[in-house]
Amino acid sequence: MTTGPITTRPAPPLRTFGVREFLRLLVIGAVLVFYQVLAVGKWAIAPRRGWPLHASEGVVDAFFVLGPTFVKVGQLMGSSPGLFPKVLADTCLRCLDEVPPYPGAQARATIESDLGRPTAELFSRFDDVPLSSASVAQVHLCVLRDGREVIMKVQRRGIYHRMKVDLRIAYIFARALEKFIVFFKTANASAIIVDLHAATFAELDSVVEARRQARFRESISAFGDNEYVTAPEVFTEYCGSRVICMERMHGSPLDQCTPGDASELVVRRAAKVWMEALVLHGLFHGDVHAGNVWVLDDGRVSFLDFGVMGELDEQWRMLLQDLFHATVVDGDFTRLAGSVKRLGIVTDDVGTDAEVGLILQAVFAPMLSDTLAHFSLTDFIKALVGMGKQYRTSSPEELILVGKQLGYFERYAIELAPNWALGTDPFVFKNVFPAEIAALSTARGVELPD
Repeated sequence: MTTGPITTRPAPPLRTFGVREFLRLLVIGAVLVFYQVLAVGKWAIAPRRGWPLHASEGVVDAFFVLGPTFVKVGQLMGSSPGLFPKVLADTCLRCLDEVPPYPGAQARATIESDLGRPTAELFSRFDDVPLSSASVAQVHLCVLRDGREVIMKVQRRGIYHRMKVDLRIAYIFARALEKFIVFFKTANASAIIVDLHAATFAELDSVVEARRQARFRESISAFGDNEYVTAPEVFTEYCGSRVICMERMHGSPLDQCTPGDASELVVRRAAKVWMEALVLHGLFHGDVHAGNVWVLDDGRVSFLDFGVMGELDEQWRMLLQDLFHATVVDGDFTRLAGSVKRLGIVTDDVGTDAEVGLILQAVFAPMLSDTLAHFSLTDFIKALVGMGKQYRTSSPEELILVGKQLGYFERYAIELAPNWALGTDPFVFKNVFPAEIAALSTARGVELPD
């Protein structure tokens, strides 16, 4: 597949609130209250399970009823155990693998509308029961007329308008929270919703997603290594504005691995490719929960579902390179100080690059040098927010979003790689700092894995 510039169709206006939004707000409130009332009843019947568990189950049940936007919120909560109460985060894991499917007939209708041909002509086999169902789309197994086994990712009907309304409501709430709670003001909550709005409607454009997936797949082998990591091939001729056809992968989610040396290497390989995409290629996978990172039957790692992607410009990539150069290579945060000044995170009057570098070292070095099993997403975000409060500037949303992805790797590391530290692992940064890592490995007498 040839990839050109990645552009999206214009997203609907965000800063508006009308009758539809008001009515939807009433529905959201009613559903949340209803399921908490049910939780009270279940708690009265089975008090030994504890009120927090019943309340958390009520929240997740409400999320499923309210639809894709809330399922995505649940996925974030489930993948960020350090940021939310453990019982709630654990219950929200249901949002990763228990999303109710919609009828196969609807999927067929969407495919036929997008591709202009009946599914009976397009495929020699089409399974109406989906292989998996997610917040935005579900996946159906198909066999092309030439015998190739593929999957079709098909969007949910009406999702565009539902998410449009829900994000408008979220923006109003974010603006209100910024007025009354300092944390949300410093964290620039409304700006995060603006970014989420843009990312969401890019995700709902399957043409853009297919191009991003192909670009990510090509970048994996940019340095001639990473042979144990892949992404599904896209078949362009069977793609449309709401459907994507791609190679079927055989394997299981990363979190189903058996802990051991092999599983730690799998996590390290996945992190290496993700980090290269983040700091070198610019376009990185923005939703690396376990359902989107698989261990294939042949031992390779595969990234799946490219609906949510982040893209950093050169200045932000340089900032992250400077950060990890300090934690992995030489411990010198002076270069990072120059980057944060250029991006306006701190101003020149705070101090010299050396002085600011010492501040940054005190903030970030302890977190990124520790094992991810002990990494705290809460502390990472609080550190960014604290910098913003101290220097009277908003926290950079890009780093907060990167921190969320580290939260996913945190969960894998707890089970599969408890002694591994991403922020100081030379293997992860082998292609980011090739000369420095080669020298470091030689000096330490360490041979890096493939």
